[in-house]
Amino acid sequence: MYQLYGIPNCDTVKKAKKNLEANGVEFDFIDFKKTPPSKELIKRWKLKLGELPVNKRGRTFREVKELYESSTEANQIKLLIEKSSLIKRPLLEKNLKPVYMGFISEEYDELS
Repeated sequence: MYQLYGIPNCDTVKKAKKNLEANGVEFDFIDFKKTPPSKELIKRWKLKLGELPVNKRGRTFREVKELYESSTEANQIKLLIEKSSLIKRPLLEKNLKPVYMGFISEEYDELS
């Protein structure tokens, strides 16, 4: 079973959900607004994906860019927890292992 992390009103998350449903892939949706990610979860994503899952294209990042870039990794993780819209989304996991960060239709199509 997959876990899809994100924000429900995000267009990219909507596309990912629609793709998974269309391909018959079972998943649980975890809403960052209702269930903020833990420090351990963010560290797991970084370990497996090679970088913190930060969305550097978003408005929220532009608002805190200077603070984020001048912070230690521990403080960057705190910011990601406090401002979950900073997290690149969607994030897809299977069995507690990250599969994809972001959405590329062709990659998701391979899951079915």
